[in-house]
Amino acid sequence: MSTRLRSVFSFPNPVNEIAARVVAGGVVVTCVVALALRQQWLLVPLAYGFWARVLTGPTMSPLGQLATRVIAPRLPTGPRLVAGPPKRFAQAIGVVFSSSAVVLWFGLGAHTAAWVVIGLLGVAAVLESAFGLCLGCKVFTVLMRVGLIPDTVCEACSDITAHLPELRREPAGV
Repeated sequence: MSTRLRSVFSFPNPVNEIAARVVAGGVVVTCVVALALRQQWLLVPLAYGFWARVLTGPTMSPLGQLATRVIAPRLPTGPRLVAGPPKRFAQAIGVVFSSSAVVLWFGLGAHTAAWVVIGLLGVAAVLESAFGLCLGCKVFTVLMRVGLIPDTVCEACSDITAHLPELRREPAGV
């Protein structure tokens, strides 16, 4: 794979959590509009956005571009950098939910089930956007703890002292 392609098909590490929360806010809006106005066509761009973000980070995601280049830089808070692999995992869970909704609606005609899936996705996005609680990141952490995701996938995630300075041991005599 060429260097150019590799740069397109990559995911940032670290990730600006502020931009991630803005993206989650966009997902909330899309889910709410789709549900409230029964606009099933919105399921397709919603799924596309998750696929684009998993495969390329914000590069090929219109919502990712808006969040990282326009909205987040204009917010009064500076960037807050967090590990990328858990955020990518969370986007992959979004792929599963949004793609399932597309298949349920357009492939199986299971409209109520599709709306339930979008409702659950919307709830997870609200938790991320409004409260900074990333459910996908929490699942990622549990999977690392039980050994299903190796520590090498996210060394920053496996080193708890990187996040909790009070646990760091100072060398003797300092």
